[in-house]
Amino acid sequence: MSHDDHLLELIRRADHSLVRTVDGLPDASWAEPSLLPDWSRGHVVAHLALNAEGLSRVLAGAHTGQPATMYDSPEARDTDIDELAAAPVPDVRSRLLAATTSFEQALEAMHAKDWEVRFERTPGGESFAVTNVPLMRVREVEIHHADLGADYSPSDWSADFAVLLLDSMTKRSYADPFTAEATDLGRTWSYGEGGGGPRVTGTSADLGWWLTGRGSGERLACDADALPRIDAW
Repeated sequence: MSHDDHLLELIRRADHSLVRTVDGLPDASWAEPSLLPDWSRGHVVAHLALNAEGLSRVLAGAHTGQPATMYDSPEARDTDIDELAAAPVPDVRSRLLAATTSFEQALEAMHAKDWEVRFERTPGGESFAVTNVPLMRVREVEIHHADLGADYSPSDWSADFAVLLLDSMTKRSYADPFTAEATDLGRTWSYGEGGGGPRVTGTSADLGWWLTGRGSGERLACDADALPRIDAW
């Protein structure tokens, strides 16, 4: 294995925290709405399990020299999530635990050269660098853990993850430039091309939640008339 050990440790912590939350969810609450439109808590857990399985497949393909996609098709991805979300709760719990374990094992098996290739999310779809897989996974786990609407929220994110998220969100496209200041970290990020624009201020957790298109930014301050527009992520 040759990658950012700090990032890999963040993944392990995030996975273990997620599994604890999922194990503690009463079975009856799985059908209740999550914070994501049209998804129950069961859908969120199913997605996290299938995401881990898909990324494990990608890593295994990179390691063996036999490239693999995350999902067979966009339709198969959605159908698989719906089907797993409807399965008995113990089965979904077990699937998540097995998937997170398999993903960590796939990470451990990687060699330095394995990280140098690319993969497609679906056949013929957009391609990504395999080296981005750990970042992709830790963001999925931490953000969707909060999406469960259980006993975990962005305020529970570690400062290390918040910085990782705010750094990574600078890679997105934005309609207009703006600056974000994390009051708890004493750090500032620039988003969008050209620099400048309004200044948005708040905690790193609130900024990260808003930058992923969640919430209304109600706890953020802005020196313009309104917060910049953020597209769904």
